[in-house]
Amino acid sequence: MGTTPKMPYIGFNGGETTPRHTNLKQMTIIRDIATGKVRLSLVEDNAFLSAIQGLHSFVVDNNADCDMAYDWVCDQADISSFVADNYAWDMFFDVYSQAAELDA
Repeated sequence: MGTTPKMPYIGFNGGETTPRHTNLKQMTIIRDIATGKVRLSLVEDNAFLSAIQGLHSFVVDNNADCDMAYDWVCDQADISSFVADNYAWDMFFDVYSQAAELDA
């Protein structure tokens, strides 16, 4: 009986181990270059996506500036920050910019 080939673990821990999460193939991940640690981007988080879906209305209805909109998304998604997550920040800023243009 043959052995199953080992795949590199997504944590880049210096060795090869069997991956713990095989469903990460199509997900957006972020690797911290300094530590080598890997985490999922918030663009994969349902609470964050729900907050982004409501962001346009929030900005228009409340004449929200960028800081107010950022704080609202953090509150709605129950997170402390997402500024270091480039994918999440870009998603946020795209929606915020479109809403702010309509509100101007």
